[in-house]
Amino acid sequence: MTLTFDGTVIVPAADPKDGKRTAEALAPHLDTDSRVVLVNVIEKGGGTIDKAPMEQRKEYADEIFSEARKPLVDAPAAIESETLFGTDIVETIFDAADEYDADAVVFTAREGNRIAELLTGDVARRLVKEGTVPAVALPQSTAE
Repeated sequence: MTLTFDGTVIVPAADPKDGKRTAEALAPHLDTDSRVVLVNVIEKGGGTIDKAPMEQRKEYADEIFSEARKPLVDAPAAIESETLFGTDIVETIFDAADEYDADAVVFTAREGNRIAELLTGDVARRLVKEGTVPAVALPQSTAE
């Protein structure tokens, strides 16, 4: 059985490598009815000082989208991108999924150690456990 996404999928990307890796894994599963919305969440401090200047973070999001689009250049799907802002990354991703009436959130798990996961709240685990739409973890492409 071949997995195909024939509706709208939200594709979160944390950095350029993550975006490209996820897009490579996703590309074979797209068809002409697919709509991919690449998203990068700029985490707001919620009353505290932001981690980096906003303009710098927006430029970084553009870099992420540029890398993520490369493996999708020949994909038959419609490709969009949006920079999102929120105090909770997972909640912001699922808010976008609701806004776009997405069928799924699609990602590849980022490499990390257990300590990093504990400190960051393990976004991948939360995507699977707290989702308002299905969360699909694709295996990483072997084309790196």
